[in-house]
Amino acid sequence: MGIRAMYPGTFDPITNGHIDLIERASGMFDEIVVAIADNPKKKPLFTQDERIASASEILAGLNNVKVLGYDNLTIHFAKQHNLNVIIRGIRAVSDYEFEFQLASMNRQLDENVETLFMTPADEYSYLSSSMVREIAAYGGDVSKFVHPLVAKAIKERFA
Repeated sequence: MGIRAMYPGTFDPITNGHIDLIERASGMFDEIVVAIADNPKKKPLFTQDERIASASEILAGLNNVKVLGYDNLTIHFAKQHNLNVIIRGIRAVSDYEFEFQLASMNRQLDENVETLFMTPADEYSYLSSSMVREIAAYGGDVSKFVHPLVAKAIKERFA
């Protein structure tokens, strides 16, 4: 069966930084599930179904990557799908503190699931979905931060 990992997040929208991390991680694991969360605390720009569809299309060329949605605890999703590793991206020290707490809590809930922290490529170290949404909301061009499919969808959303 091999080592199966998940990369959870809201991906609202999926950015070039996310895509880069998924591409790099796909060479490290037998399978990666990009798990797109439906978080009731957040007000997404795109529905979960829209986010799943765009990520699926963008990542279609990666044979060991699949995209699924979820609406429960990340650790429960990992257990349900027999995933051994949770991949988390860390851009800065400020991300680390929160991510460390999440990893520690997940370890308490299931000690058989490991968390792997990955740093972004240098050109994406500043990039976040929330920054992309804010730039787009004020009419800025986000095409250098996201896949063309996503840039088109964002432009249509704010038209």
